[in-house]
This record gives sequence, structure tokens and C-alpha cells, in this order.
Amino acid sequence: MFCENSNILYCFTLLLGVNVKKNVIVTISSDKGLCGGINSTSVKISRALHRINAGPDTECKYVILGEKGKAQLIRDSKKDIELIMTELQKNFLNYTQASWRTVGSSRAKVKFEDLLASSKEVSRVSVLADDILKNVEFDALRIVFNKFQSVVSFLPTTATVLSPEIVERESEAGGKIGSLDSYEIEGGETKSEVLQNLAEFQFSCVMFNAVLENACSEQGARMSAMDSSSRNAGDMLDRLTLTYNRTRQASITTELIEIISGASALEG
Repeated sequence: MFCENSNILYCFTLLLGVNVKKNVIVTISSDKGLCGGINSTSVKISRALHRINAGPDTECKYVILGEKGKAQLIRDSKKDIELIMTELQKNFLNYTQASWRTVGSSRAKVKFEDLLASSKEVSRVSVLADDILKNVEFDALRIVFNKFQSVVSFLPTTATVLSPEIVERESEAGGKIGSLDSYEIEGGETKSEVLQNLAEFQFSCVMFNAVLENACSEQGARMSAMDSSSRNAGDMLDRLTLTYNRTRQASITTELIEIISGASALEG
């Protein structure tokens, strides 16, 4: 599994030693199948992260993107699902105009049926990120997706984003995340406001990157899976054709032998 980092905001908190209590795992999957094991890989990593981060003093929830991830995680983690979003690729994906459907959002523990009762259309990835920030409480948000390598290869990746509050707390405490004290801030904004804006914008960019990478990996995996299926179907057709021809030839040969034997018997 690959982990992406950067110096200030985009970091893996296990490596930085940042103390977090509320973890949210964003599992990005596809809405359609026939793309190999790309969705199963994301779900397996999400479950592993959930086991690592869940504990008596910590909370760990799921935000699921895509029907296939929902179908797998709903079996054993229904109570831990905070948000479900489907129809990711209904329209072309870009930062300002993507098609999302958000199904349910709640901070409290509610029944999943009640969670599915409400739906809200979100038209932009930036609005999606804002919706998660407003409706899901988290200290660290781990985005699980597949990074595109080639048409036949993808790399399971985890990107960790800290909440604006944690970023501000660590900055004020002089933690490893970094500080804005060495920078001159213009425009009348405070350091807290700058960190809040940076964290929110960075989160939306990371989300957009993860969705695009996973979409590319999905299409590549689907092309590879369908190519293998076509090749296997062709091989099966060749084997069946060969079996049919052999059976037909054996039947013709048997009939000819019977005819010749009968003719020989009449002449004799």
C-alpha cells in the first residue's frame, strides 16, 4: 500500500505522531462492476485501517463513495457508516462540475434505513468537500483509492487529511505539521482563518485527485478484465468448435463404415 504525504497539511498522521480521536475513512469505489478486483482491494484496505484506528478511546467511521463499496461494507459495518455517495461518474468528472448524489448524513448513531431516507444533490467536488466538513466530524480523514499506474496496473493508496482544527492545534503547539509564524500574512486574515482556508481547499483538491485516479484505474481495470474475458471466451469457442468438428467427423466416419459394411455384406 502506498501513502502520499506533503510537508504541511497532506500527511499520514501515524508517521507524524499526531494524536487524533475521531477517524473517518473515505472508501472510493465504482458504481459499476466488471472491473476486476479494484473495489475489493479498496474495501480490504479500508477494513484494515478501521481495525487499526478503532479502539476504546478512538472513533472510526466510514464515508463510502460508489455502489460497490457500499454493497461490501454494509454487510458488517452498517453501524459505522456515516455517509454514502453514489453515481460518481454519471457526468464527466472535473473540479467545478461533477455529478454526486449524497445519501444521508448524520453525526448521531441512527438506523441505516433512516440514513437512506434523505438525499441531496451536490454538483461540485468543492461543494462535496464542504458538505463532508460540515456534516462529518473528524480529526483525521483517510481517503482510500487506487492510484493509476498503467492500463494493467494500479496502486492502492491512502491519503490522510487532517481537520482544520487539528492543523491549527498542531501549528500553535509547534508540532511537526509546521507553523505560519515565519510567513507574513496580508489581507487582514488571522493565522487561524488562513489555516482553515488552506485545509479546506487542500481537502477538496485531494478528494478531486483521488476520484480521478480511481476513475482512471477503474477504466484500466475494466479494459483489462474485458480483454481477458474476450480472450477466454475466444479460447472456449475454439475448444467447443474443435470438439464439435471431431464429434461430427466421428459420426460421419461411423456412418460411412456402416454403409460400406452393409454394401460388402450384400455383395458377399
